[in-house]
Amino acid sequence: MTEAQKVSALVTGGGASAGPPLGPALGPLGVNIMEIIKAINEKTKDFEGMKVPVTVSVYPDTKKWEIEIGIPSAA
Repeated sequence: MTEAQKVSALVTGGGASAGPPLGPALGPLGVNIMEIIKAINEKTKDFEGMKVPVTVSVYPDTKKWEIEIGIPSAA
């Protein structure tokens, strides 16, 4: 398996979209962007309105992906 390509972004909890920064970064990797956005929103819904750091790891050879959710900032 090749090394994962990582895309990091700060998203609003439960409100990620296919627009920048995620869509343009994920598009060239050939994955289903809306599927990833839906998963991010599901995992961050408890942080609604907060900025949440998210890292998506994409494995180019299999198109499989993983999402890591960070701790939202208190500010």
